Order: sequence, then structure tokens, then C-alpha cells
Amino acid sequence: MATYEGYCVKCKTKREFEGEEVTLANGRPAAQGTCPVCGTKMNRMLSTKK
Repeated sequence: MATYEGYCVKCKTKREFEGEEVTLANGRPAAQGTCPVCGTKMNRMLSTKK
């Protein structure tokens, strides 16, 4: 697991979260994890590596 910075919609603030890299249905890479404060699922879009 790596650490990423994302926006928590429930807390309405940017937070660092631990997550894993996944591939979305449209083929884009993203990081998914949970907010360390409230436990809401967080996502961050990652850049495509070319």
C-alpha cells in the first residue's frame, strides 16, 4: 500500500490516505482507499504512464 493525497467528500478537506492502485472500467489508473478520520471511500485519479 502506498500513501496518496485525496479529497474526502464527507469531511470536505484534503487528506492523506493509504490505498492501492486499481484500474477503472474505462482503463484509467486510480488509487482507492479509505479516509483515516471518517472511513469514507476515497479515490484519486492517477496519470497515465507513457
